[in-house]
Amino acid sequence: MTEHFNKGEFRSADNAHFPYEVKQNLQVLAEQLEVLREHFQKPITINSGYRSPKWNAKVGGAEKSQHLLGKAADIVIEGVSPDEVADAIDFLIENKMMKQGGLGRYVDFTHYDIRGKKSRWDKRPKKKEDSKESE
Repeated sequence: MTEHFNKGEFRSADNAHFPYEVKQNLQVLAEQLEVLREHFQKPITINSGYRSPKWNAKVGGAEKSQHLLGKAADIVIEGVSPDEVADAIDFLIENKMMKQGGLGRYVDFTHYDIRGKKSRWDKRPKKKEDSKESE
């Protein structure tokens, strides 16, 4: 696919075959992830790329998940926090180096997709303020 990514890294966990349009989307996604890899100068691990409809349902994915289209990847970069990864993606998008799309912040990974319009969400647990009652 690209210098540092192969189709196997994006394969659905149930080993479903890629539909033709999914292959095209995965190519574009891999090219975008190459930009991020170059930025950090570190390998990117893809936890989840394409998801077949069956697998997406099994893992509780969104009904219209970008993973179903081969347009999304949940990623980790060793030694880089998911927050730093998300901030870098935002920076690269703002500077027209990566395609606009979805960016999700999670505790253990970062979601990036190439949907073509800006979408942001944060699924990390909310930090609770220390509430101390005076005695």
